[in-house]
Amino acid sequence: MCCLFGLMDYGRRMSGRHKSLALYNLASACEVRGTDATGVAYNSGGRLRIYKRPVVAHRMRFHIPGDAAVIMGHTRMTTQGSARRNYNNHPFPGRTGAVDFALAHNGVLYNDVALRDSLHLPKTKIQTDSYIAVQLLQRQNRLDFSSLRNMAEQVSGSFTFTVLDGADNLYFVKGDNPLCIYHYTDAKLLVYASTEAILRGSVRMLNLPANLRPEKVMLRAGDILKVSSDGCFSQAAFDASRLFPQWRVPYGVSWSPSSRYATPALDPAESEYIQELKSVAGAFGCSPDEIDFLLSEGFSPEELEEYPYCGEL
Repeated sequence: MCCLFGLMDYGRRMSGRHKSLALYNLASACEVRGTDATGVAYNSGGRLRIYKRPVVAHRMRFHIPGDAAVIMGHTRMTTQGSARRNYNNHPFPGRTGAVDFALAHNGVLYNDVALRDSLHLPKTKIQTDSYIAVQLLQRQNRLDFSSLRNMAEQVSGSFTFTVLDGADNLYFVKGDNPLCIYHYTDAKLLVYASTEAILRGSVRMLNLPANLRPEKVMLRAGDILKVSSDGCFSQAAFDASRLFPQWRVPYGVSWSPSSRYATPALDPAESEYIQELKSVAGAFGCSPDEIDFLLSEGFSPEELEEYPYCGEL
């Protein structure tokens, strides 16, 4: 469980200081999903720059230049590859043809070694499973909807990816991991995080006019969204059917459909996400009642997020 976050000031109305403060608050809120490393990527001075460290987000010092309009970030909970070796942390750099890009991933990929072997991809010192996505994009030598679709349909596991290119185009590849995007059209501003609970708490620190209300950008598993540097949206899709393995009730937990139980109180954002999980429960081979039961047993919404692709808790 990691956290994606970032902002896109395509109206170029925020100062570097304002963006630095906004990123600090947003990244700090993302600590609930990962404390092993923190990183951001942005374009400045004609170059794509990546700044990451194996530290918790609130210890990072963000100095975002005024000309950096799009900032893509990540807080990491390590699953593979030591965070102390900074090259294992997100975002990862890549290059396709003449295009530089940075990629961040929330989730766990299981076939990175098998893909690297079968496709004869170069070995690398980077041990993180996520890096196979960079290699798959580089192998196609282009960054567009087609290459992103190809990458998303080859990896196995759980994921949502963000990709920033050197021209300030931001891509979202929505798999089965959560993502929440707010679009303030009047402010020409886009902000996002892995969960709405994180985002809601963070946007208060943006000091936006009180009358501004965001539009929520809705993405489902299988969607690829491109937001260009001028704020224009375009969308494509990939086959997400293989993202949904069979769910299994955790070992040691007894459940029957006739069970009666009380679910704990959840805040509005958590309730919304639980409803989203229930809406696709059938695709995982379980029922909404099983989700309620696991909640009553003390499992958190974040743990339930991992349940579909881990199969155990």
